[in-house]
Amino acid sequence: MTAPRDTLPSSVPRPPDELERLDRIWRTPRGLRFFTTVNNSTIGVLYIGTALLFFLLAGVLGLLIRAQLAVPDNTLLSPGIYNQIFTMHGTVMMFLFAIPVVEAVSVFLLPAMLGARDLPFPRLSAYAYWAYAVGGIGFFCSLFAGLAPDGGWFMYPPLTSKEYSPDINADFWLLGIGFIEISAIAGAVELIVGILFTRAPGMRLSRMPVYAWSMLVIALMVVFAFPAVIAGTALLELERAYDWPFFIPARGGDPILWQHLFWFFGHPEVYIIFLPAAGMVSVMLPALVGTPLVGRSAVVWALAAVGVISFALWAHHMFTAGLNLWSSALVSAASMVVAIPTSLQVFAWIATLWRGRVEWNAPTLFILGFLFIFVLGGLTGVMVAVLPFDWQAHDSYFIVAHLHYVLIGGLVFPLFAALYYWMPLLNGHRLSEAAARWVFGLMFTGMNLTFFPVHVSGLLGMPRRVYTYAAEMGWGALNLVSTTGAVLLAAGVALFVVDAARTLRKPKQKHGNPWRAPTLEWLPAEDYATRSIPDVRSAEPLWEQPDLAREVGEGAHWLPGSATGRRETIVTSVRDARPLYLLVLPGDSWWPLAAAVGTAGFFLLLTVHMTAPAWLCGVAAVAAVLAWMWQSDSLPPQRMARVADRVMLPIGARGAASHSFWATIITLVVDATVFASLVFAHLHTAMRLEICPPPGSGLAPLRMSGMACGLLLVGSLCMEWGRRRGGQWPAVMLALAFMLGGVALQLTAHAGLNPTQHAWDATVAAMLAYQALHAALLVVLAAYLCARIWSGRLTLVNRATLDNCALVWHYTTLQGIGLAVALRLISGS
Repeated sequence: MTAPRDTLPSSVPRPPDELERLDRIWRTPRGLRFFTTVNNSTIGVLYIGTALLFFLLAGVLGLLIRAQLAVPDNTLLSPGIYNQIFTMHGTVMMFLFAIPVVEAVSVFLLPAMLGARDLPFPRLSAYAYWAYAVGGIGFFCSLFAGLAPDGGWFMYPPLTSKEYSPDINADFWLLGIGFIEISAIAGAVELIVGILFTRAPGMRLSRMPVYAWSMLVIALMVVFAFPAVIAGTALLELERAYDWPFFIPARGGDPILWQHLFWFFGHPEVYIIFLPAAGMVSVMLPALVGTPLVGRSAVVWALAAVGVISFALWAHHMFTAGLNLWSSALVSAASMVVAIPTSLQVFAWIATLWRGRVEWNAPTLFILGFLFIFVLGGLTGVMVAVLPFDWQAHDSYFIVAHLHYVLIGGLVFPLFAALYYWMPLLNGHRLSEAAARWVFGLMFTGMNLTFFPVHVSGLLGMPRRVYTYAAEMGWGALNLVSTTGAVLLAAGVALFVVDAARTLRKPKQKHGNPWRAPTLEWLPAEDYATRSIPDVRSAEPLWEQPDLAREVGEGAHWLPGSATGRRETIVTSVRDARPLYLLVLPGDSWWPLAAAVGTAGFFLLLTVHMTAPAWLCGVAAVAAVLAWMWQSDSLPPQRMARVADRVMLPIGARGAASHSFWATIITLVVDATVFASLVFAHLHTAMRLEICPPPGSGLAPLRMSGMACGLLLVGSLCMEWGRRRGGQWPAVMLALAFMLGGVALQLTAHAGLNPTQHAWDATVAAMLAYQALHAALLVVLAAYLCARIWSGRLTLVNRATLDNCALVWHYTTLQGIGLAVALRLISGS
């Protein structure tokens, strides 16, 4: 039952102790227990702070690079150290700053902007953060041990193969960023579900902030882009560790396969970084100039168009890699087409500035700087999309200049605008406007002075990734100017850090709404977010509903207290944001931190060949995840809860109505995309063969493949029968027996493979190993599911574990069948 739209959801006086109980339930723990917090407002601040720390560390590495290149024939750094610093600078900036800071800002901002109490899986957010922080710091410390990767942030083989990089430096990159990939995907799943299902009642899709739209687009992009680099890093590490020749031409491999997998992630990643910044600008600009965003609907469609088109130009960086002319021409066309929706957003921002009243404050300055720098970077992007020009400029410093104009203009300047704009949310104080003008002036001047000359040095022939150069090349003056600009840029960042530290030391006060913004994050908030969840009736609620802040603060809207005595938020329908059910959220816990430390330890210890401790960490990480699921996957005994006057909602949901069901679906899409990347690797390898399969290799007999698929299907049918009966442990055990039999038969049918002999065998073995990994996962899930059945925790109402495990089971069956079909089709038999 929903309240009439012309009345407030909760219009009667609230119990006198309701606010105190709400504060007690949501209060952030102090002391050592602070590390158990899962509240998005706290995790978001930690996330942003850690990402900015890595930004500063990568900046120091960048200054060392510029110092080395300042003058010809410089010997400040040795060639080996330079390669490590060069690689770590790019890796830290891209993997430890750019992508994490995008998700960090959204973890902090989105729940408040959407009117939710928290994200739907707060422990998953905490796990993603701690895995990133612990693993990232461990990875960065490899630099001080002389073990940092040195093959470039793109890690192209054969340079990074065992033959040319025999030490473990490359392994630190391949295994060390595993936790970053996991963290980013976990964040993407959280954001998609949070944006679609936990918006405030009344916040239809058409009323959703543009920033939320941008984060929805990039979260979906992460789901489809990151699996390719996960597959690529796994294949390269298998080659280095077990001599499976995926990228060794002498044994049927191809180094170009790495480029396809890496850039299918790497080029959409540019837009994964840019689109959230664009969304922030689209939210900040209307508040700063006092007028709604011009062409709001068109901007949202442009965001989606950029996200889709970005996948069509992954080979933008491969024009000199030997692609055929038609493929290069199509990618070139896509590289130009993507400029159209991007330009539409730029024109919308300019029109908004034109229609509004511009005040020369810090966020506005950084937004104007962003427009200038990013447009220049976009223009050079169109230049390198032209094939003849790219053939000349590729691998020159012109590309370095283009990359930095796009990334610094497209992310760093909007991020600094956002830091100045949203800083009052932390302690109620704005950063110094006087200092901000110096910060902006130094950063804007330094950035252009650093990288504009790099265009010229690149056109004069200076190649990328050089350690030093001779004086007679004529690049010395340009590089000295660039180094001077880098010092100015660093001075601007340093001044910002000093001002931010000074501001954060001030006593906390109410932030109010200093920019007269229209979005919900400026409502009065505490650890529990807003006193009540607002009822939204427009796209600019604080402008169109002037009494909203007072009403929400008085508890006059949705869920003014805690209906169950636990942390809660409201799940709403995807399109119209109608209240559907009350979501009970898990509280603070040590388990996310334990799981994160175990995950980081697993990857980092494997890198240094400490196999037994690494697997102990892996087991500990899995056990910690199961422990937090055991705590979280339970509902209070009551079935209904009062969320407003005359409005009762069910507590939790089952099946496709549940938010966790869709989170599992999204995770399985990631899983399927990893598998599709492995199939692509096999297809790419097979297409290079004159005879497929190669001599000495062979397919499994059709009869055995059919029997294996049949066993997988029977296992899924048993699982589905048990699911429909509400969870029967004999059905689960029978399903597991058939599943393991089917996977074992698939492995036995290909027992003659020799993965070290030929890349064809290696790609088949990689797909079989991935299927075996799923079989091991089902063993764990089956044990966990049976434990919940035997403990009486699985009921007709509380059955998310059963429904979600069934989804994973059916996916594993489909993957096994897909594996058999793919092998037959690719081999032409």
